[in-house]
Amino acid sequence: MMTINVQNLSKQFAAKKVVDDVSFTLAPHTATALIGPNGAGKTTTLSMLVGLLKPTNGEISMPGVMDIRTAIGFLPQYPQFYSWLTALEYMEMVANLSGVDKRFVKERCKKMLSFVGLENAMHKKTVTFSGGMKQRLGIAQALIHEPKLLLLDEPVSALDPVGRREVMNLLKEVQQQTTILYSTHILNDAEEMTDQLLFLREGRLVERGSLAEVKAKFEQPRFKVTFANEQQAHQFAQLSAFSTTSEGCFVYVEVIDTQPTMQELLQRLANSPFEIVRVERQTVSLEEIFMKVAGEHATI
Repeated sequence: MMTINVQNLSKQFAAKKVVDDVSFTLAPHTATALIGPNGAGKTTTLSMLVGLLKPTNGEISMPGVMDIRTAIGFLPQYPQFYSWLTALEYMEMVANLSGVDKRFVKERCKKMLSFVGLENAMHKKTVTFSGGMKQRLGIAQALIHEPKLLLLDEPVSALDPVGRREVMNLLKEVQQQTTILYSTHILNDAEEMTDQLLFLREGRLVERGSLAEVKAKFEQPRFKVTFANEQQAHQFAQLSAFSTTSEGCFVYVEVIDTQPTMQELLQRLANSPFEIVRVERQTVSLEEIFMKVAGEHATI
């Protein structure tokens, strides 16, 4: 089981430091999400790790691996395919370039295409593929040489909900074979498939930890009360003794120093003349954490 270490990684273009002294560790068979606003340095970080950019400083190390690049698979944000090749022909080309033993190239390619769900499309030209099929083919080519680390740059950002679900399910299976580091701006997906979060801002690593650890650090529990209409919600927010925020038919009641409790809130609502649709306890979302870490005016 191999732990992957990234130490003091930096990249400077002229006078601008795009990535500034970033260090982190990736445990075996985990999925780590690299999150940050546009221009935070996510793609530059991945490009340095895969060898497309030379770091100004820092290194990535894998115990027992002499050539790091041979142990990494990479799927860029916008993968390109040769339209005149079939999926199998494309995979065979990549396998040969990746140093796969020629005796096992065809067998290995067929096995990998089957793994990503393209066994019935391996003889079709890639120009006929949907976005989801191309992304699965991109994952297959990144895994063809059995890498220790899989790097993915925005792996589902260009897909529709169905394609995104297919790829997310596939990545959960991939994680059983290798370690995954991926950048993303789709925070719901990051909440679903993440063992570790890395927040970048202006090239620096400003927050890290498991999803549970990060949420616990930024936790601001509150209740969400849904009223029958906006007028009632607004009236309750004005009359309430609690700290509240009104948004349409919803009123958010902040829990400060364990007050109010659910029982106290329900009692107050039961004694009010308003029609209540639903009351639920909410915890901080990853999007709210992102806005706090990255800044209120940041875009993902």
